[in-house]
Amino acid sequence: MDFACLWLGLLLPLVAALDFSYHHQERMEAFLKSVAQNYSSITYLHSIGKSVKGRNLWVLVVGRFPKEHRVGIPEFKYVGNMHGDETVGRELLLHLIDYLVTSYGKDPEITNLINSTRIHIMPSMNPDGFEAVKKPDCFYSNGRENYNQYDLNRNFPDAFEYNNVSRQPETLAIMKWLKSETFVLSANLHGGALVASYPFDNGVQATGTLLSRSLTPDDDVFQHLAHTYASRNPNMTKGDQCKNKMNFPNGVTNGYSWYPLQGGMQDYNYIWAQCFEITLELSCCKYPREEKLPYFWNDNKASLIEYIKQVHLGVKGQVFDQNGNPLPNVIVEVEDRKHICPFRTNKFGEYYLLLLPGSYTINVTVPGHDPHLTKVVIPEKSQNFSALKKDFLLSFQGQVDSILVSNLSCPMIPLYKTLQSLSAATKPSLFLFLVTLLHIFFK
Repeated sequence: MDFACLWLGLLLPLVAALDFSYHHQERMEAFLKSVAQNYSSITYLHSIGKSVKGRNLWVLVVGRFPKEHRVGIPEFKYVGNMHGDETVGRELLLHLIDYLVTSYGKDPEITNLINSTRIHIMPSMNPDGFEAVKKPDCFYSNGRENYNQYDLNRNFPDAFEYNNVSRQPETLAIMKWLKSETFVLSANLHGGALVASYPFDNGVQATGTLLSRSLTPDDDVFQHLAHTYASRNPNMTKGDQCKNKMNFPNGVTNGYSWYPLQGGMQDYNYIWAQCFEITLELSCCKYPREEKLPYFWNDNKASLIEYIKQVHLGVKGQVFDQNGNPLPNVIVEVEDRKHICPFRTNKFGEYYLLLLPGSYTINVTVPGHDPHLTKVVIPEKSQNFSALKKDFLLSFQGQVDSILVSNLSCPMIPLYKTLQSLSAATKPSLFLFLVTLLHIFFK
């Protein structure tokens, strides 16, 4: 840790201690504004939109350069309180903010994390739902949906079947937000179970639904991410702490295996925003008593921090033309795990691929030109808060503007309806396929 950061941490003012209670909109806003004012060098508070009732959807950015995009610094996000009556995540994110800003310059690990990452935290995606809960209940209340009575985690475009529900202001704000940043990794926080759930939430036969699952081309990474969170939560990792709920081995499940879900946010993030997202169910009771909140913080603190670190997995870099100009909209993917919406470089020519240690062949393709294949080896031990850096210089002649024009946005339709094949990660073995058919036949 450099001395400049140490002195900055010692000089930063303290925010009034955050208590363990439920913070309604006015108190939550006051806390966020206090943090942004007192820690202006490492935080930036803004609203990405408004709820149906006109409440701000606040996002606090924590980072060494919180207001500006920096090449090579990955973007991470946490989203809480998507269902207004699932309250634990909302409070945990406020305490995470408090912990991050008060540890900067004092704790080397947190200081390095903030210096190397832009962390976007939205404590509440559904403020209207939270405010609507008049009588907290462990199982269900009228605050689950937004003010228009829409479940926001069923409100996104779906890649597997048509989702013709009316897009809500909160949903549209998230979709616009995803286009404005190059998010690499994220999680949304829920309640009502104790498990880390990974994509897909919906599926078709090509993604493995005959085996009661739906796997992405990056299933190994998603399983690692879910295990990373669950393994550091002493109750989640047990897998069976909620009475009358499913038993989740090691506290992890594939979303579709748990129950199919149309219009979910984690699938949308992965398919249309190139952002790896998992769903964290943090409490058996959706709206537990306030005196339980310190225990939830103690159980989740290490998991919340360790999960953020995973944004530095794999490989990252930029793609340049022969004159050293960054190339946007260039497809950059591992050869055997192509995405139905190809992963592309952003306007700065940046790409981020979350990958586990191993050997990979990366396919870099400028639209309309031959692919450029390069082998990379990601070491077992990743660099300190940085993915392996690999830039690509292409012998490409042409204007960057011509590539901008050819930017093929992924259509908002059920993309998997006509899919014939996927990567090996999603394909069941012939043996398992035959066993499944026999099971269905004789059931």
